[in-house]
Amino acid sequence: MPMDGAREKCGVFAVVSAGEPVASTICVGLIALQHRGQEAAGVAVVDRSAIQLLCGPGLVSEALDPDAVAAMNGSCGIGHVRYSTAGSAGEENSQPVRRRTRTGQEFALAHNGNILSIDGLSTSTTPSVGWGRKRTGSSDTHILAGKLADHRDRSIDEALDAVLPTVVGAFSLVIVSGDTIYCARDRQGFRPLCLGRLGAGWIVASESAALDSVGAQFVREIAPGEILTVRMNGLKSRQFAGEDPATCVFEHIYFSRQDSQLGGRRVQQVRRAMGAALADEAPAIGDVVMPVPETARPAAAGYAERSGIRYEEGLVRNPYVGRTFIKPDNEQRRLGIQLKINPIPEIVRDRRVVVVDDSIVRANSALAVIAMLRAAGAAEVHMRISSPPIRWPCFFGVDLSRPGEIAASDRSVLEMRDLIGADSLGYLSLDAVERAVGTAGICSGCFTGEYPVDIDQIHAKMRMRAAA
Repeated sequence: MPMDGAREKCGVFAVVSAGEPVASTICVGLIALQHRGQEAAGVAVVDRSAIQLLCGPGLVSEALDPDAVAAMNGSCGIGHVRYSTAGSAGEENSQPVRRRTRTGQEFALAHNGNILSIDGLSTSTTPSVGWGRKRTGSSDTHILAGKLADHRDRSIDEALDAVLPTVVGAFSLVIVSGDTIYCARDRQGFRPLCLGRLGAGWIVASESAALDSVGAQFVREIAPGEILTVRMNGLKSRQFAGEDPATCVFEHIYFSRQDSQLGGRRVQQVRRAMGAALADEAPAIGDVVMPVPETARPAAAGYAERSGIRYEEGLVRNPYVGRTFIKPDNEQRRLGIQLKINPIPEIVRDRRVVVVDDSIVRANSALAVIAMLRAAGAAEVHMRISSPPIRWPCFFGVDLSRPGEIAASDRSVLEMRDLIGADSLGYLSLDAVERAVGTAGICSGCFTGEYPVDIDQIHAKMRMRAAA
């Protein structure tokens, strides 16, 4: 799903070591999470009780100068990669953000998700505050950090206990202060967060694949509603809210790396099972099955295996076209897709092509890919999607906030087929997605319009508080 698809907000990575500098390790972990955010990157480490902060726009390799990273000597720190879904995309909203409590305790915070409200106040209208810092930055991260900093005479532990139960929305967060990492996950567990062991130290990361990248051993996922305090001398876990699991289904379908573990299963296995189920539910008569690279590969392989149709890599992706190169209007999105994806005519020509992708959002990608395949000589093009039609916006950290930009929001499957120019179009059912995921409690609001949080009630409360 290149260029015009749903985009995830962020990735986080944190390290506590036995005295060794951690900044370079954090950067390696962030590179492993680069797929989760490409607008900005940042690192914060604690050196002699003072927080050193380095942030910049672009990919990790662009944002974080190697010499500056090497000069960061702290043995405890956090990192972040960002794609904005709420607030400005400007540098003032890069993470981690640094604050100081009223008692003088300095901390840095980074988070993945989208917070709707804190203590009944909307994060879209609340000014960002924090003791000892100007009111700058419009992101929900700045607002959350300010709320934690403004709790007079309280430790960070106590501030987390007081503030997090009042937060509505999605967050998987990491905080560094002194020799301690604090991490927490919202009660629904919308976004992933996991714990790993590296020698005598500890790692916290958005995905287990990032643990693998630094040689850490996966220990477990942070539970929904859990606060975990991580120090060299041990872990302290507590629940700030009861678990009400509703992990974003798109983590399984698209966002997470296929080599990550999520909900006790390898993402690659889940996607392959989705592809096999898609072949059962939406069969096609074809000569070749191919994925839209990269994330649809396991689903296409599963479809080919179940259907008995030969699998081929007929579309090649140019990995050097970044999102920042493409302006966000539809015409330039289409041009960007043509630059990023190219068919191999010898595989396509005179064949009935079954092309598998993980989703359709704005439909620019599907339309462009099908046009490319026809131009390359395909006799027929049958589009198969390893998820249901996306019809509703997301409020929990995915760039699906404007219904007018969601192609299937007011179109039937036949109308979508005509829109993208396919000979046929088939989607996977939600029941099949749930069977493939295999764990209880997923958020599928973008498919059904039914969310695990009462969106209308939240908005009504916000309006009442604003009018008071």
